[in-house]
Amino acid sequence: MGLFDKLAGWLGLKKKEVNVLCLGLDNSGKTTIINQLKPSNAQTQDIVPTIGFSIEKFKTSSLSFTVFDMSGQGRYRNLWEHYYKEGQAIIFVVDSGDKLRMVVAKEELDTLLNHPDVKHRRIPLLFFANKMDVRDALSSVKVSQLLCLENIKDKPWHIWYITAPVHSEIYMNK
Repeated sequence: MGLFDKLAGWLGLKKKEVNVLCLGLDNSGKTTIINQLKPSNAQTQDIVPTIGFSIEKFKTSSLSFTVFDMSGQGRYRNLWEHYYKEGQAIIFVVDSGDKLRMVVAKEELDTLLNHPDVKHRRIPLLFFANKMDVRDALSSVKVSQLLCLENIKDKPWHIWYITAPVHSEIYMNK
């Protein structure tokens, strides 16, 4: 079973074609994570900050994914809400080594969860606490606490503590 099949299983996705929104602050590692999910021959060697958004398509034996990699830069975050209706799952990436910006990540998460196109839907959420290899990185438990994930009662969610280095495989600890 490939990573996307596992992802679909954990998110409870059963459709043949799935739209996934990948959100998080700038420099959290969204594009790097998406790049690592691609087959090795399709991976990009140079990762650059996303301007606006980009779209990546993946196929597994049973599913077709369209991933909307949304820029996390402040000036582009207002674009996120225009894609909420399209998303059947959301990946929210945080930089577990950036303690100062965890408050901003929490504010953006709250805005997301309270948006009418998300609030009343049972849309699955996958949180990546990225950059666990950074010195003094927050644990997934601490990230969960700071983001108040235990308060999310109406949506299925999981958090993965990961390192997504460029030119290497993703290391995950669920």
